[in-house]
Amino acid sequence: MANTGYTLPVFAVASAKAAFLHLQNPLEMISEVSLDLLPDRAKIPVQQVANIDADSALAITLSDPGDNLDLTRNTPIWAYVKWQERQTEPLILEAGEGLGKTASGDPAIYRYARRLFEANLLPLIPADKTITISIILPEGRQLAQRTSNEAFGILEGLSLLGTSGISQPLSTEEHLEELRHNLQIVVQNRKDLVFCIGSHGIHIAQSLGIPENAIAQTGNWVGPLLVEAGLRSANSVLLLGYQGKLIKLAGGIFNTSSHLADAKLEIISAAVVKAGGSLETVQAVLDTKTADEAYKLLVEMGLAAPVFDILAETISQKAQKYVQKYGNVSLKIGVVLFDRQGKIIAQTAIATELIAQLKLAK
Repeated sequence: MANTGYTLPVFAVASAKAAFLHLQNPLEMISEVSLDLLPDRAKIPVQQVANIDADSALAITLSDPGDNLDLTRNTPIWAYVKWQERQTEPLILEAGEGLGKTASGDPAIYRYARRLFEANLLPLIPADKTITISIILPEGRQLAQRTSNEAFGILEGLSLLGTSGISQPLSTEEHLEELRHNLQIVVQNRKDLVFCIGSHGIHIAQSLGIPENAIAQTGNWVGPLLVEAGLRSANSVLLLGYQGKLIKLAGGIFNTSSHLADAKLEIISAAVVKAGGSLETVQAVLDTKTADEAYKLLVEMGLAAPVFDILAETISQKAQKYVQKYGNVSLKIGVVLFDRQGKIIAQTAIATELIAQLKLAK
């Protein structure tokens, strides 16, 4: 059985709460804090906490993502908390060293993380005080170099991103039931859904103005969850993901785990043929090492747009046939593909229609 852990925002909030509690009562020993994860609850160990002066304190937790393959494992998360007389807002969040900033200079602290800070700290702040929380990730700048954060406009460090506090391996079979359960909750309130592959899919969905309560994560289990959506009477699903993952569906591969099947370059090559590309172009694609490299090659050749339009449309058609075959139901499916930089490179007509509907239904 896989061990669950917690996402980075949880440890940031735990550090902040520990530092704040220590400010309130410096004599109290704090070895853990209890958090509301919206809707779950968790107790998070605290490694260290100390006053800096009479008005500020610092606390440290260590990231524990469970069995998930996460580069933040055991990285320290510091929270420097300072209080002062009440300002305009009771709670101010700042990016310290290693926490990324957006291009506009704002801390890379996204919606769910902000809700966590507010739920766990606002009720504790005295009416005459404002607290400023600076999140510091000493290893954040270095770890960010191993991610595509910069391509998504997140500079100088990691982000506090996600829609859940629970970090669970997204490719293990025992997690499929959890994903199905979460999907069932979403489809109770929404009949037009968005499936995001990975956290960057969520980031792009939010940038498109898609409401958070329409979003469901799939891990690698795209096929079974499409069928589940159909069986639960969903009207439509918008598939949103990195092209190097989603194009597998164009080849009939509906579990996107690289441990089970790949064939990305062969799938792209087939689309090159459909787009009228030469055999030399096909061979050049097959000679690349990654889907990203193949995409860049096709951009240089002026073939990327037609090839990935074909792939997006093929994914849509194959996915609809998959749901019909295994669920015996019809489901409208749109597809949005983006590149490593988060730029949308292909979008089906159905996807355009669904995005407009989702925005109106906010």
